[in-house]
Amino acid sequence: MASVASPVIFKEFCPLYYLLNAIPTKIQKGFRSIVVYLTALDTNGDYIAVGSSIGMLYLYCRHLNQMKKYNFEGRCESITFVKLLSCFDDLVAVGTASGRVAVFQLVSSLPGRNKQVNVFICLNLCEGICNSSLVLEEPSSIVQLDYNQKVLLVSTLQRTLLFYTEEKSVNQVGTQPRK
Repeated sequence: MASVASPVIFKEFCPLYYLLNAIPTKIQKGFRSIVVYLTALDTNGDYIAVGSSIGMLYLYCRHLNQMKKYNFEGRCESITFVKLLSCFDDLVAVGTASGRVAVFQLVSSLPGRNKQVNVFICLNLCEGICNSSLVLEEPSSIVQLDYNQKVLLVSTLQRTLLFYTEEKSVNQVGTQPRK
């Protein structure tokens, strides 16, 4: 006997005004005003991550309805790719137009999070800070990031690399540069 498929439920489109209103459209730098463009986006069940043209990462927590901002220290370069990573702790990988990759470790305020973490993260929880670290720097723009089994895949306009997080080593995929 054939099983009956469950009906598909459609949701009406809902604009994300609450998210867009939390991100400034312009910033003041000295005497001039700079327009903020949204350049990258990634989502999961808990967060919405938005990269911007001013190098600021906006992270919206869906459960707490809170927006947090993260930036590169001393840099104002366009974010070209954002990837949310969920494992024992929440991470956000960010690629920039100049080829830099940074991984932000998030201290989650959601219940049930940060329970199985190591001492380094516990210190951050107690201090209430989020440390970022530069893991890779490339001369061309980042177009793709992916993370699986302690390996970070970084694709740029020129080449693709595998960054092994345990050994902190880099291997290039292929030998020829992209055209």
